[in-house]
Amino acid sequence: MKTLRMTGVVLIAIIIFGAGIGSGIFIDRASSNLNLINQAWNLIHQKYVDQSVVKPQNLTYGAISGMVNSLGDTGHSVFLTPEQVKQENIDLQGQLQGIGVTVQEKNGSVVVVAPLDGSPAQKAGIQSGDIILQVDGKPVVDVIDAATRIRGPAGTSVTVTIMDTSGTTKTLTLVRAKINLVSVTWNIIPGTSIAHLRISSFSSNTPAGLDTALAAIKTQGATGIILDLRDNGGGLFNESVDVASRFISSGNVILEKDINSKITAVPVISGVTVTNLPMVILVNQGTASASEIVTGALHDAGRAKSIGETTFGTGTLLVQYPLSDGSAVVLAIQEWLTPNGQTIWHTGLTPDTVVSLPTNVAPLFPEAEKGLSLAQIQASGDQQLLDAIGSFP
Repeated sequence: MKTLRMTGVVLIAIIIFGAGIGSGIFIDRASSNLNLINQAWNLIHQKYVDQSVVKPQNLTYGAISGMVNSLGDTGHSVFLTPEQVKQENIDLQGQLQGIGVTVQEKNGSVVVVAPLDGSPAQKAGIQSGDIILQVDGKPVVDVIDAATRIRGPAGTSVTVTIMDTSGTTKTLTLVRAKINLVSVTWNIIPGTSIAHLRISSFSSNTPAGLDTALAAIKTQGATGIILDLRDNGGGLFNESVDVASRFISSGNVILEKDINSKITAVPVISGVTVTNLPMVILVNQGTASASEIVTGALHDAGRAKSIGETTFGTGTLLVQYPLSDGSAVVLAIQEWLTPNGQTIWHTGLTPDTVVSLPTNVAPLFPEAEKGLSLAQIQASGDQQLLDAIGSFP
């Protein structure tokens, strides 16, 4: 990955000219477009009535954001300020401060992909599919605006107005917290020998956590695994390959299609312990990105059938390209296809057995079911989990 060292409108020049290497007509068109950008830049500096708000960095960031947004890859390819880059890096290390919710732009709205386990958002009843309308009484502009304003130091409050999937609007005031993500949890479902194994995100510690969980599950004498990827908004790509490789010993995890439509297969990794226990996968509309990779890989390998709702549809490999001032452009550089060639991007994956939950019923995860009896689990209303339990002999 090459760091592009440029500032101001020079940045715009290099990006646009880069697209035209080897073709004079593209460079000519780029020159024409650059003249328009320079004209607008100069007009703003010379004519705009409130010069106190005319700041070169804001204009530069706005221009970069505009270019990325013009791609139409809403919620995926984005421009990040230096502060947002730092926060993204913290998130991927498994620590964050805020209300604990992942969001993405979809159909012009800022949509909750998933609340994080044990987070203030989950405790307040925020669910995947909810639309964030306002933060602290002001409408959200886009996904970056929403994420930036929702985040904040632990102990401080934020008010969010959301609309759930039934169209009901409600305003919630939540206290931000420091959230240490434990991406892998599990429990033997009472009265059964079935392990309920939950992966909530794909961070750097997920594969090691999964190895520990699978070893313990084997020691407990489990005869089957329910792999729960509901409300898993994804995370790191390599970790999704590592996780899938714990369940399938050969074949491919994903196919990558590049800018030239060249298809490259990403095979399972070797040198890890693979479990052969029978299994099913639970998915919902909060199942996105890396968790969709794992779902598609296990499904196409004939390793596991899925139960739940159609997944979110995040089907691209995003690469963060750092810029000279600490900001970054995140671009979708490859599209993902399942090993059998099925598209994920924008469409999601439809489960083998479609089961929806009522809007007032939240998924029951391993940590919450500890201490419950089988009868209490059956009375929880989590029909997706109950169907998964019933799929085992």
